[in-house]
Amino acid sequence: MQTSKTFSIHFWLNLSKKKEEISPIYARVTVNGKRAEISLKRSISVTYWDTRSKRAKPRTPDAQALNVYLDQVYAEMLECQKQLLGEFKLVTAQAIKARYLGEDEQQKTLLDLVDYHNSNMESVLKFGTLKNYYTTEKYLKRFLTAKIKSSDIYLKQLSYSFIIDFERFLRKGPSINRAQPLKNNGVMKHLERLKKMMNLALVLEWIDKDPFVRFKLRFTKYQRDYLSKWELQQLENCILVNETHQKTRDIFIFSCYTGLSYTDVKSLDQNNIVRGIDGDYWIFTQRKKTDQPVKIPLLDKALEIMDKYEYSSDANQKLLPIFSNQKMNIYLKEIAAFLKIQKKLSFHSARHTFATTVMLCNGVPIETVSKLLGHSKLSTTQVYARVIEQKVSFDIKLLRNKLNNSNETINADLLSI
Repeated sequence: MQTSKTFSIHFWLNLSKKKEEISPIYARVTVNGKRAEISLKRSISVTYWDTRSKRAKPRTPDAQALNVYLDQVYAEMLECQKQLLGEFKLVTAQAIKARYLGEDEQQKTLLDLVDYHNSNMESVLKFGTLKNYYTTEKYLKRFLTAKIKSSDIYLKQLSYSFIIDFERFLRKGPSINRAQPLKNNGVMKHLERLKKMMNLALVLEWIDKDPFVRFKLRFTKYQRDYLSKWELQQLENCILVNETHQKTRDIFIFSCYTGLSYTDVKSLDQNNIVRGIDGDYWIFTQRKKTDQPVKIPLLDKALEIMDKYEYSSDANQKLLPIFSNQKMNIYLKEIAAFLKIQKKLSFHSARHTFATTVMLCNGVPIETVSKLLGHSKLSTTQVYARVIEQKVSFDIKLLRNKLNNSNETINADLLSI
């Protein structure tokens, strides 16, 4: 390790920039004869400056406050030298200056981290996911301005209290989208993104400790709405006069029998329909969200809808005519209101309907459902796969029959003895 032989700090007046006897104060760091000068953004009358002590003369205006500030600067520069030595770094005047000004690579800020993350994740994360990180960035900037009274903060200044204060700000502060205020899970998602970025800072060795280490994300679990068997049949058989509602209903039902999300249905074309190993038609595609490949055998209801729109696909050869996700969700709510289905339907409800009503309630194992949904973990599928009363009743009836048959066999054996 190379260390300095000489090291000194002193303050001086830059007389070349003097205006009307007022001169700016500079700090000079000297290491091994090499200098680095730093403007301290403070000025003083030349007559009030003591050239021997390198401080303001006592009993002059604001002398006490200025000298306290200069002592603090002196102590901080000594700490910078100590840090560089402790990190086995080469100690130079420029290195101390950079560390003091926060310009060296060890003094990264929160927004440096956010910018690094978002820039490097552009080719990794999907646009929708990356857009959420940009929203988190906006909230962080608002918080820094409103609560920290600063445009940025050093990563090493982040603590548990920073996380708690940011959470409180998200809960009580104004929402970026005024039409959709943040609820608990929205707050937790922003904190989850910040936590992931702090994990990145740990890997990059930009911080020594994680401010989230004692913080626990607390998500509220919601039961997502899906259609029961009766509601699904009601939707399939109802007569809809509005053509827009007809198309929305058909595409939604297609998703109910394939388990595909809105984005995945929208991207389908004729090339995704192939003959499977059983000779029947399958969908071979790749999930947009996870890039996970999925192969789905087409059930009769899905085939009927495909046949219905075979000659009405748009010019870019998409398999089905589909509106924007926002419009689809609006039309679905209108259809649900018309049918008096008391559920908040969205297009994603089809995916839950597929997993629960179409698959699990008909005895399809959860492992198969997981494969069809394109999940890499079975635990992810369990979010969709709620065991409902109908399935519980069916399973208990099977158990009851088995137990009754077993008891009858035992009784018959006893009688024959």
